[in-house]
Amino acid sequence: MTINVYTEQTPNPATMKFMVNKLLINGSEDFATKDSAEQSPFAKELFKFNFVAGVFFASNFVTVTKTEDAEWADIEAILKEFVKGAVESELKIKEATSEEAPSFEGTETEIKIQQILHDYVRPAVEQDGGAISYKSFDEGVVTVELRGSCSGCPSSTMTLKSGIQNLLQRMVPEVTDVVSEAL
Repeated sequence: MTINVYTEQTPNPATMKFMVNKLLINGSEDFATKDSAEQSPFAKELFKFNFVAGVFFASNFVTVTKTEDAEWADIEAILKEFVKGAVESELKIKEATSEEAPSFEGTETEIKIQQILHDYVRPAVEQDGGAISYKSFDEGVVTVELRGSCSGCPSSTMTLKSGIQNLLQRMVPEVTDVVSEAL
């Protein structure tokens, strides 16, 4: 199989999404720091570039966060070539574990919130090179964690309030607010 890599900009100017025509991982993996990448050969190699500040994998893409002093015009082609080679050589994202369908836990309301986040919000957030995960629901407030390009993105607050909060409030009347837990 010939591996094709193309890039997409994300709402976060510090991140770029490198799409490939192959499934890389079921679920997602976030490596926000070089130290966190020790268990990922793929991420570990990416962090060898001094302009890489963060790496995030989901389905068929890797999102790379660059350092402030780097310019996409200078590094995009280098990263594209690296991603292509890494995928072709089947460099592992993480050691193999059994992936299961998501299981939701908690009260009926919490399960409904988790299902909505999984079915409606997750695909949209992944389109922008990020990921969202449910943390908690307490006294009307849903707490989520944003990763990948969504972590630190200038438009993530608007996405959280205008998109996710409005959707959840329409579908789950008990929801009064949605907040993001800082990483």
